[in-house]
Amino acid sequence: MAESYGTDAERYDRTRPRYPDALVERIIAAGRGRDILDVGAGTGIAGLAFQSAGCTVLGVEPDPRMADFARHKGLEVEVARFEDWDPAGRIFDTLIAGTAWHWIDPVAGAAKAARTLRPGARLALFWNAFRPAREVAEAFGAVYARVLPDSPIYQRAMAGPQSSVGVLARASGGLAQSGAFGEPEQWHFDWDRHYTREEWLDQVPTFGGHGRLPSAELDALLAGLGDAIDAIGGSFTMHYTALVLTSVRTS
Repeated sequence: MAESYGTDAERYDRTRPRYPDALVERIIAAGRGRDILDVGAGTGIAGLAFQSAGCTVLGVEPDPRMADFARHKGLEVEVARFEDWDPAGRIFDTLIAGTAWHWIDPVAGAAKAARTLRPGARLALFWNAFRPAREVAEAFGAVYARVLPDSPIYQRAMAGPQSSVGVLARASGGLAQSGAFGEPEQWHFDWDRHYTREEWLDQVPTFGGHGRLPSAELDALLAGLGDAIDAIGGSFTMHYTALVLTSVRTS
């Protein structure tokens, strides 16, 4: 699934939420330099935000289609799974991973991160967690329950912010097992985005697993979600929390 997003890289880049400026600024301020390694760079959403803030960024991305899209936007990217990537002796001040570390083996990933970061460098893993208003959650939940009642996608959709708990625990466990990082911290950044009906439906196929649904199921899901948005006024505000798990490379 991790390498399925490149089938429509343009849609992914166009519709996926960005990260708040405050997150980028705090990670840079907490680092010891501006040489950034962006793991799971995708279409460059995170990496280009750091590059625009004055950092030098190198991306690592397993999907050549996503990497090519990011390159056309101006991000330097090497194609490889991070666990297999050869840093060729290069070391970095900060490693970032935006909505990507859950695809990486937490133990092997932490060990590779330790080899690519200088002592005192910072690792910052972050995700956007949905926090829908109650009426939005109930309306969308009813559609998923009707269209995809037996699908893991339905379970993830209903988990909301709680779905991030396991992701953060898994990443923290890998860092601890590596023995190369200090005690991790969690930073939270709350932000909102208003969506029209068309904007939300455009993004839905980029969610994990959605793009691999049979066309009839995806069409039924989109139709149901569209009707649900119409019923709540044709647009809505999605509340997000950007979650950061961060730790410093020990000597």
